[in-house]
Amino acid sequence: MSAGTDDASPAAPPQVHVARLTLSDFRNYDRLALDLGPGPVVFTGQNGAGKTNLLEAVSFLTPGRGLRRAQLSDVARSGTAAGFAVHAHVEGPGGDVEIGTGTAGGNGEPGEGGRKVRINGATARSADAMLEWLRVIWLTPAQDQLFTGPAADRRRFLDRLVLSVDPGHGQRALAYEKAMRGRNRLLADDAHDDAWFEAIEAQMAEAGTAIAAARAELVRLMTAMVGRQPQDGPFPKALLAISGTLEQDVGDRPAVDVEEEFRTALARGRARDRAAGRTLEGPHRSDLLVRHAPKDQAAEFCSTGEQKALLVGMVLAHAQLVGEIAGLAPILLLDEIAAHFDADRRAALFDILERLNCQYFATGTETGLFESLRGRAQYLTVDAGRVSPTEAA
Repeated sequence: MSAGTDDASPAAPPQVHVARLTLSDFRNYDRLALDLGPGPVVFTGQNGAGKTNLLEAVSFLTPGRGLRRAQLSDVARSGTAAGFAVHAHVEGPGGDVEIGTGTAGGNGEPGEGGRKVRINGATARSADAMLEWLRVIWLTPAQDQLFTGPAADRRRFLDRLVLSVDPGHGQRALAYEKAMRGRNRLLADDAHDDAWFEAIEAQMAEAGTAIAAARAELVRLMTAMVGRQPQDGPFPKALLAISGTLEQDVGDRPAVDVEEEFRTALARGRARDRAAGRTLEGPHRSDLLVRHAPKDQAAEFCSTGEQKALLVGMVLAHAQLVGEIAGLAPILLLDEIAAHFDADRRAALFDILERLNCQYFATGTETGLFESLRGRAQYLTVDAGRVSPTEAA
């Protein structure tokens, strides 16, 4: 991963956009087909109408469990046993592509392993194949508690930021989690087979060090990106750091030395971990630390409004970073974003998004919240699982 840090703003990367979105048995949608233009798409409607479900469908065009992190069995429309399907016709600088994903027609168990992905009709080896064609970033009301909630939420947030610029990160995380589960089973079974432990701990050390290095690099790049933002911008600058032994060590020492020390620490900590019933050291214990730069204050001690503005600023900086590294503008999903800001800050947000040259999907209960987008956005009304052009938009 690399990105320039000079003050000159680079030209916006080319846009990737979902031109057609088709859903089958997805949440409250039986069948739905939407033709979508590039640029902003605004979904308005009452709470519970299905606006967020549409954003969630788009979020399945990237690896993972979507913006709700739901079990796949919960995503299929209630009353159907056939599973769900999401299909998108995507247009971008690399050409047009057909991406399909879901559980319909499959026999997979609930969970990430049950989701299949097809690219131009061919089954992909993994969901990571979608990252070759588009990158998807989201901001939801659930993330409003990011700075005050558990460290696990911040780790997931950080790892999703990394994945958008480093597609190999997902496989490293899966390898680490698999190895750690194996080690935890040995601990729970009170096993003392050194050969088994050594093999698993070697896998954990290799994958864990790579995870830490990717996280540390993402923070470095984000720090450089934030440094390029204007001091008096509408969203405050964020200072990012990671609390974690591996993440701190990889910036100062050769990765091979960090990996060996982590492997040794795991071996040395077996008795302690056996008593605890789980692995107590590693990148699964790290935390993302965020400070409000203008106030020099930890994000968790900022007001609710300041935290929201800080988070939006981080996501915008990350979107710009993704565009520069990936060479294509990411797609943004902004759930109930406009209700948190006054008219001036909403207008500033939409202007920044336009400069990023990205397609983005925004939801809200009132069309008036998106008044400054008039003439630039596609407005759609959502009502009980039906979607239609907004009247007089």
